[in-house]
Parts: sequence; structure tokens; C-alpha cells
Amino acid sequence: MKYILVLLSVFGIVVSSLALHEHYREGDSPCSINERWDCGIVNHSPYAVVKGTGIPVAVLGIAGYMLMGVLAWRKVYRLVLLFAALGLAYSLYLAHVEKDILGVWCIYCVISLGIISIMTLLALGAAFFPGGRFPVATSR
Repeated sequence: MKYILVLLSVFGIVVSSLALHEHYREGDSPCSINERWDCGIVNHSPYAVVKGTGIPVAVLGIAGYMLMGVLAWRKVYRLVLLFAALGLAYSLYLAHVEKDILGVWCIYCVISLGIISIMTLLALGAAFFPGGRFPVATSR
């Protein structure tokens, strides 16, 4: 489980780095697919920075994935679960912003939402069912 969570963290860092690159890009976005999929619009919106700090959300993603990767490496799965759940909640909020406020989706954000969702489920299993041993009801 450790290696899977670390690998997912690396993928998350890569995707967040691409989103950060998009945040600072000037000109047309290469991931502008159509009027519903445009990373440039999303990553240049006011929602692309943590309110009141000026810190790009993608930096938060990079830091979060790095932290979860280190925690997974050390097999501190309950803390991985805590940070993954917080990341999932924030990613779901951002998905709401993309769908209901901006009306445009960012492919990097959607991929990151998928990664953090999988990490949350895997960390849940690792935290509460070590070794993959699930409780099984037995009849006597």
C-alpha cells in the first residue's frame, strides 16, 4: 500500500505542477479544448489562489501531495487519511466552483480530484484494515 500511495502522490505533484505552470502562463492555454474545458480560464480565475493569501491553489496541491507521500512512505496511514480527506473536501469545493460558478473545467483539476479520491479510499483501507484484513462475520 505504501508504494501505491507514494506513486499516487508523485502523480499528484506532477498534475499540480502542470496546473501551477498554467497559472503563470501568458497567452493561450494548450489545454483549451472547447468552451467547457479550458485550464487557462480556471487557473487565471480568482478561485485559483487561496483567498487572502495570493498563494496559488496548485502550490497547496504540490505541498499536500508531498506531505502525503512522506507520510505514506513512513506508513502513517491515519495521517495520510486525514490530509487526503481534507484535500478531497477542498477538491470537491473547487469542482463545485468549476461547474456552478465558472462553467468551465480544468483537466488537471479533474485528474487531481481523481487522484485524491483514490488516495482517500486507499488510506481509509490502510488506516483501518492493516494488511488487508477485513472483518468477516462468521456463523457459529
